[in-house]
Amino acid sequence: MASISSRRLRKELNEINAEGCPCGIKLLNADNFEVWYFSIEVLGESLYQGEVFKLMFRFDSNYPISSPAVQFVIGPDAQAPIHPHVYSNGHICASILGNEWSPVLSVSAVCVTLQSMLASCKTKERPVDNDRYVRHAPENPKKTRFHYDGESV
Repeated sequence: MASISSRRLRKELNEINAEGCPCGIKLLNADNFEVWYFSIEVLGESLYQGEVFKLMFRFDSNYPISSPAVQFVIGPDAQAPIHPHVYSNGHICASILGNEWSPVLSVSAVCVTLQSMLASCKTKERPVDNDRYVRHAPENPKKTRFHYDGESV
């Protein structure tokens, strides 16, 4: 019998395959129900115009009750955006990935929210505690207890 997590992810993947992703978002890889990759681009005028970023979603067996672990991919051909809510290791401080997560949110909805977060950015800068956080950060961003203040994302 399929788990709730795999049934939900199968449903989301079927919807993406049938309807496509929102504008500026592409599914790069969803070969299993553990890790999916997307590209995300901010359309229109923004500080990130022309830049494309890669997102990794990791799902545990409690998805969608628990949020996916979402982060920007860092590597030879991928960098995290310079943004006040994005650490240089790709971790994202966004309340919808933490205490404001809801099981009604989908992978596509998370991508659109992060796209909007980038589009509304006024200054390209790292979080003030970036260096300290990156030195001590867990591999999985869900193991971080972020403090959400200011802009709610």
